[in-house]
Amino acid sequence: MLDPSSSEEESEELVEEESGKEPLAPAAARLSPSRPCEGPGSGGGAGGGSGGGLQPVGRGSGAARPASPSPSVASEKEKDELERLQREEEERKRKLQLYVFVMRCIAYPFNAKQPTDMARRQQKISKQQLQTIKDRFQAFLNGETQIVADEAFINAVQSYYEVFLKSDRVARMVQSGGCSANDSREVFKKHIEKRVRSLPEIDGLSKETVLSSWMAKFDAIYRGEEDPRKQQARMTASAASELILSKEQLYEMFQNILGIKKFEHQLLYNACQLDNPDEQAAQIRRELDGRLQMAEQIAKERKFPKFVSKEMENMYIEELKSSVNLLMANLESMPVSKGGSDFKLQKLKRSHNTSIIDMGEENENQLSKSDVVLSFSLEVVIMEVQGLKSLAPNRIVYCTMEVEGGEKLQTDQAEASKPTWGTQGDFTTTHALPAVKVKLFTESTGVLALEDKELGRVVLHPTPNSPKQSEWHKMTVSKNCPDQDLKIKLAVRMDKPQNMKHSGYLWAIGKNVWKRWKKRFFVLVQVSQYTFAMCSYREKKAEPQELLQLDGYTVDYTDPQPGLEGGRAFFNAVKEGDTVIFASDDEQDRILWVQAMYRATGQSHKPVPPTQVQKLNAKGGNVPQLDAPISQFYADRAQKHGMDEFISSNPCNFDHASLFEMVQRLTLDHRLNDSYSCLGWFSPGQVFVLDEYCARNGVRGCHRHLCYLRDLLERAENGAMIDPTLLHYSFAFCASHVHGNRPDGIGTVTVDEKERFEEIKERLRLLLENQITHFRYCFPFGRPEGALKATLSLLERVLMKDIVTPVPQEEVKTVIRKCLEQAALVNYTRLSEYAKIEGKKREMYEHPVFCLASQVMDLTIQNVGRLVTPAKKLEDTIRLAELVIEVLQQNEEHHAEAFAWWSDLMVEHAETFLSLFAVDMDAALEVQPPDTWDSFPLFQLLNDSLRSDYNLCNGKFHKHLQDLFAPLVVRYVDLMESSIAQSIHRGFERESWEPVKSLTSNLPNVNLPNVNLPKVPNLPVNIPLGIPQMPSFSAPSWMAAIYDSDNGSGTSEDLFWKLDALQTFIRDLHWPEEEFGKHLEQRLKLMASDMIESCVKRTRIAFEVKLQKTSRSTDFRVPQSICTMFNVMVDAKAQSTKLCSMEMGQEHQYHSKIDELIEETVKEMITLLVAKFVTILEGVLAKLSRYDEGTLFSSFLSFTVKAASKYVDVPKPGMDVADAYVTFVRHSQDVLRDKVNEEMYIERLFDQWYTSSMNVVCTWLTDRMDLQLHIYQLKTLIRIVKKTYRDFRLQGVLDSTLNSKTYETIRNRLTVEEATASVSEGGGLQGITMKDSDEEDEEDD
Repeated sequence: MLDPSSSEEESEELVEEESGKEPLAPAAARLSPSRPCEGPGSGGGAGGGSGGGLQPVGRGSGAARPASPSPSVASEKEKDELERLQREEEERKRKLQLYVFVMRCIAYPFNAKQPTDMARRQQKISKQQLQTIKDRFQAFLNGETQIVADEAFINAVQSYYEVFLKSDRVARMVQSGGCSANDSREVFKKHIEKRVRSLPEIDGLSKETVLSSWMAKFDAIYRGEEDPRKQQARMTASAASELILSKEQLYEMFQNILGIKKFEHQLLYNACQLDNPDEQAAQIRRELDGRLQMAEQIAKERKFPKFVSKEMENMYIEELKSSVNLLMANLESMPVSKGGSDFKLQKLKRSHNTSIIDMGEENENQLSKSDVVLSFSLEVVIMEVQGLKSLAPNRIVYCTMEVEGGEKLQTDQAEASKPTWGTQGDFTTTHALPAVKVKLFTESTGVLALEDKELGRVVLHPTPNSPKQSEWHKMTVSKNCPDQDLKIKLAVRMDKPQNMKHSGYLWAIGKNVWKRWKKRFFVLVQVSQYTFAMCSYREKKAEPQELLQLDGYTVDYTDPQPGLEGGRAFFNAVKEGDTVIFASDDEQDRILWVQAMYRATGQSHKPVPPTQVQKLNAKGGNVPQLDAPISQFYADRAQKHGMDEFISSNPCNFDHASLFEMVQRLTLDHRLNDSYSCLGWFSPGQVFVLDEYCARNGVRGCHRHLCYLRDLLERAENGAMIDPTLLHYSFAFCASHVHGNRPDGIGTVTVDEKERFEEIKERLRLLLENQITHFRYCFPFGRPEGALKATLSLLERVLMKDIVTPVPQEEVKTVIRKCLEQAALVNYTRLSEYAKIEGKKREMYEHPVFCLASQVMDLTIQNVGRLVTPAKKLEDTIRLAELVIEVLQQNEEHHAEAFAWWSDLMVEHAETFLSLFAVDMDAALEVQPPDTWDSFPLFQLLNDSLRSDYNLCNGKFHKHLQDLFAPLVVRYVDLMESSIAQSIHRGFERESWEPVKSLTSNLPNVNLPNVNLPKVPNLPVNIPLGIPQMPSFSAPSWMAAIYDSDNGSGTSEDLFWKLDALQTFIRDLHWPEEEFGKHLEQRLKLMASDMIESCVKRTRIAFEVKLQKTSRSTDFRVPQSICTMFNVMVDAKAQSTKLCSMEMGQEHQYHSKIDELIEETVKEMITLLVAKFVTILEGVLAKLSRYDEGTLFSSFLSFTVKAASKYVDVPKPGMDVADAYVTFVRHSQDVLRDKVNEEMYIERLFDQWYTSSMNVVCTWLTDRMDLQLHIYQLKTLIRIVKKTYRDFRLQGVLDSTLNSKTYETIRNRLTVEEATASVSEGGGLQGITMKDSDEEDEEDD
């Protein structure tokens, strides 16, 4: 297949030149570092050839020896160097020999094929690719890409970047070769699924659409600026090479694996004739025959391996023979020649084709002539005719062609002046020597002529060895044809069928066949893989005249035989009792025949031509075939380069167990270093070659898997990612074999196999326990998928004592429990170290000056530790708690499924992990100052996580956390209660009753300012504010600017805010223990009830004191403080509903009691305020009493007014008093309506005020029932009553209240008085009247 080229010739000359100088330097340069393999057969082989270029080690090293002043030291160095070079040379020879065996497996496989059902491996991510991916995601987060994304997606990518891509566990997985692009994609997909599922539903946009959109954006970020088409093309090509490899690709792969150079491959390929299927099949037959002989020799000499039982020795021989017989059957089932699609194996009519051929029985499976069937394809091409001179130029001529016994074909018609055709005829025949007839005709011109006239003919007898090019042939001319010198140019090509291995004319004589020395046409026919026949044929015959079945014959060169005339080059085929002598006409033909028959006989002896160096014979009549000289030429080249030793060596003389161990180890190294995340799995092409090698060379399956397990364990122990399923497969095979279950049909078990299995079993157990202990780091984020679950399954399998009895679950549980206990320590130790490193980084980022100083001062870790304050220690503990929770969440998300059968052990692992954290947490809390509450966020962070976990809620750590914080909570509540009580007392003593802005009901929605407390993620913003410091507990000044509505006093608002903040804080603690939680709630409700009760009572007292200090005249204006006190009652009632009510049946115990108190107090306050208003009205009426009829003041006042009215314009009497009162009423109504926030209280106050006012007026008029009202009294009362009625009606007082009997009495009395006054005084009322009061204008308002 590979012809010699100029580059090869140059490389040959170069090797020849260097061989005289430094023959070992090229060998050393060729070597790849590898562990040497012990075992027989590494250097020796059949034939004993030393090889031209492989031996002169001493000579080469001696020539290169430098001069040395110290002979002893130099000799030692020389000796070491010599030994090293010898080892390298032996290793190179070993690899070359191994490559020869591998090449033959690839060239002609008959046991294995490349599997197509293996799982496809994903592309591996390297360190450089991981850094590139990080940079791409960082660029996206920095806004440097054109990818448009919403905030939710950006947050998801940010989390993925921080948690996954920057994780040291991912970097370690990349280093181990177990991280693929698919792993990173699946982690992101799993990461975003929870986020997307938690998003609210959007009409017209499904969550699946969001997921697919996010994944498309992720792929765009991951891919970067690469062209997706190029990436897809690259992926397709790599995927194809991952699935199926061609022979050339397999050769190239194992050249790289074994360190074979290209020119060495070319030499070996050509010399081994790997492109010749017949040679390869013959090589296999020789190998199988050698293995059978080796089995016989072992049985004869009793040189058995050491088995676990003596009875296995005979079984071992049977297994050897059975394996060889199986290979023979496989070979027999192969087509006669690989690659031939036209030829099918001719089935033998006898039963031997389905049985194993016994090469020793002579008379069995004898062939008959009908068993040998040949089918030839012939191509006949008629080019042109010369010598047509007698025919007119326009006469039509044509040719016919036929094969004897077949159909006849005709060319197109042509003119005699230009008789050319170029027509091809295709024929099929079963004749080994067919007769091809070609005739030339011209059309007859006569009218009565029935046939065309034949001008000439030619008869040819082609063979497959005949020339393929066109040639001129003289035609046999008809008698009446004037043109006697007719020539025709023909090309006859006869293709050799696949089952015909060689053909030609030979002289032959034998004892049973060909009994007369005569030249005959012979064909070597392959009937099946193990049946060949030498057949002689006559012309025009389909069946052979005679045949010789070559089973058991040995072919070799021989000298000319005396007495036999004819033939120059002799060879013979010898068998016990029979000898057949053949002779050819030239040496080249003899070589071809001997090589072909050598392949057919399957003999172990390789015939060697009498002359060692064969020259190309360019002389002779026929063009010689190039096969023999070319193959001999390649053999000479291989011998010149020292390759003959490896080609001619007998595979049966090698220890293929050690050779296979070597090639499997090197193949695994090559596989783990390729671009796929293989996890130890071989590629289909590698599996194919290794399978073929084992089957062809008898490598035991247990040995193969034991070596594989050992190699995989070495890689896994050195940090490589190995699939536990692969380990499980090989381990199960070995365990089944060692315990006698015959997984591959082999029942013998050697002592070495059993000992190695026990050793590997223990190593595997330790490895699995270590991986389970480090499950977060060996299988980060649950990748590779299913690996942890498979590891647990394999551990259970390894712990079994045999393959039948399952291991007790308690034993497995004990082992896994121990591993997870150690895992808790490992995980927490690494987490603590990570938290310290992260804390130092954060410290450097936040305090660069301090860090610079620490670097300058070269502070040690111990010195820095002394500077850590309690607050800093608590902050670090909170950060560590966040990491602890994150670890537990990741364990649940990524590893819980694998531990599904051992979920209780995972709970124990989590408790152990938390108990380790508890030690650091307790130490941090112990150094905190007393009565500080900065540690509450730590409790809330841990408690919120634990209470949502069904397994950890109220677990050991959770109870410890409660026991640790319960006294702190009780102490906090005690101090808060004392502080609130003190603030109420001091606040009401200094209370100004000025209104403040409300925060009570809207506090959770306020954007609070920065509070200098530890920053706790995932906590409500208001929680730090809900932990006020003692004793200063007043609302901050910034609160007043948030809301516009007026409300209660500063003290009451402070009280309600504190109570609400305290209850919110305690409620948000979500205390897990129900009894203590109810106790806290009950205590806070009772506290709130007591505090609100105290507030209400103090407000009631202050209200009364305030009223007593105010004016009793119409100058009185309702002060803001009065409204504030009412609002305090309003807030108290509203807050009592929230702060004093229990969710259960105790609601009325506190809530109704305080409600009743508030209601009673409000009634008293309304009564006091109405009494104040009545007092003012009574003062006005007292002024009017001075005008009562019959008093001295009334007479004097009337006289004075009348006298003065003559000279000046006297104002209307009494209007100033009425107006002052009306103004007072309206102002008070407006203030109360505007400032008091409870409409119900306003309505009750106005109803009571109106009723009391009417009662006072009615009483005053009743006292003067017998007196006529003074005109001034009448006018004033009319104004007061009418305005009061109208104003209260406008304020919403009901008509039933307005039009009471009292009002009707007053109205009737004033109407009568008005009538009386109009009669007596005339126009003295000046338009003031009780009539039409509803239409009265507002002229004097």
